[in-house]
Amino acid sequence: MTLRPLDGEIFIIDKPYGWSSFHVVKKVRNILSSRLRKVGVKKLKVGHAGTLDPLATGVMIVCSGRATKRIDDLQAGVKTYTAGIALGATTPSFDMETPVDATYPTAHITRELVEEALARFKGTIQQVPPVYSAVKVDGHRAYKMARTGQEVELKAKTLVIEAIDLQSFSPEEIQIRVVCSKGTYIRALARDIGLALNTGAHLSSLRRDSVGDASLEKALNIEDAVRQLSEATMTIADEDGNEIEVPPVACDRAVLRNEDADIRPWAERVSIPADIQRIE
Repeated sequence: MTLRPLDGEIFIIDKPYGWSSFHVVKKVRNILSSRLRKVGVKKLKVGHAGTLDPLATGVMIVCSGRATKRIDDLQAGVKTYTAGIALGATTPSFDMETPVDATYPTAHITRELVEEALARFKGTIQQVPPVYSAVKVDGHRAYKMARTGQEVELKAKTLVIEAIDLQSFSPEEIQIRVVCSKGTYIRALARDIGLALNTGAHLSSLRRDSVGDASLEKALNIEDAVRQLSEATMTIADEDGNEIEVPPVACDRAVLRNEDADIRPWAERVSIPADIQRIE
């Protein structure tokens, strides 16, 4: 294959666990830019078509050059997720980034009760985003405000859940598959499912299976993506329209494997349990 990053490339990457979406974009931009500088190109636009939480994995669409003009269309595609939801406990971030702040009974929860609750979320719904999100409040990212202890109040947004199916069940944890519109926060959905079940809940795992036509089957893991970006044939057009080949750069996959995550679950960051409020 031949890469033409200035003309525009669309990369489908399986985002690593713990990496922010910005981390993935920065990695792609740095590799492409390091090659392009060898032929005198100093600037390259790179962006992604839809944020994926650090503790989630799965499909991320990254665009370069003229393909960044397609980002709005690409991120408008229907999204599919597989999510694990822990029942009986809540966290401020609605996932495992922050510690459990309260626990709740789960003995009353049955498979039938879960299926009835999930059915209520199918269709057009109103959802309040998590405060730990990229939503902007007065020009500031909500998650940055939340992490510094500031109060954040977000308004409900209208979105569409096309399908929501129970894949596995226990009174302590369920796994669901969700097909939804742009703007859906699966962490907020986990929170709301907990409320519908008269318990607490938070996201224990999340994998984005597809965005529009971009699926996991088409995605490269980060090591293969870095190798391709570093070593694949690459060309740009000169002022006369002639193709110029861009030299490759070294690809050290061992360094990549040891690269630090941006966010790890709370339980991996501390050894002392947080105070937990028990709600009967």
